[in-house]
Amino acid sequence: MGKVGKHSIIVHAGASLQRVLIGYVIGSGVGILLGLLMGWYPTVKAIFWPIFSIIRPIPSIAWIPISIIWFGLGENAKIFIVFISSFANLTLNAYSGAKSTDRRLVGAARMLGAGAGQIFFTIVLPGSVPQIFAGLQVAMSSAWATVMAAEMVRSSEGLGWMIVTGMSNNNIEQILTGIVAIGIVGFILAVLMRKAEEVLCRWNKSAV
Repeated sequence: MGKVGKHSIIVHAGASLQRVLIGYVIGSGVGILLGLLMGWYPTVKAIFWPIFSIIRPIPSIAWIPISIIWFGLGENAKIFIVFISSFANLTLNAYSGAKSTDRRLVGAARMLGAGAGQIFFTIVLPGSVPQIFAGLQVAMSSAWATVMAAEMVRSSEGLGWMIVTGMSNNNIEQILTGIVAIGIVGFILAVLMRKAEEVLCRWNKSAV
């Protein structure tokens, strides 16, 4: 099919991807940092774990009304929804990775004179990478689904907007095109994440 609204389907897919990637990168970065710190430093966990425990069970879609109140109906509201979705997944996985650090390696490093910072960056962080990548894959799927829901609430472009507009106009072709495009892009993102994990975590698999 040709243009949908003012743009082609490629532009709509690109708009959705841009929102996802911005929120995903920020949310993943913050989530990984907080998760690692909570998993390794008891003081950080004591401060932030109660707050995270309240935020984590809340579905990301439930934040849509709050995001609109805080950020209005523009791009920032959609990016915030994606941020929340990615943040929750990565925080939990990074936390689990840090908690499962091999204490024997830590003890050996301390005997050799390694400081707290060296232990964190050379043992805790590398040991958490497999779980972090597992969280990155889940977070990407969740972020992609979340941005679709956000675009259905209020938007002027994007694949979610295509579906809502198709519903309003009773245009089955447009609805199905949007759904298929969502599936294709989601599949491509999942494949890319798996390939990235295979390359970056090759050392972990070879050691098993």
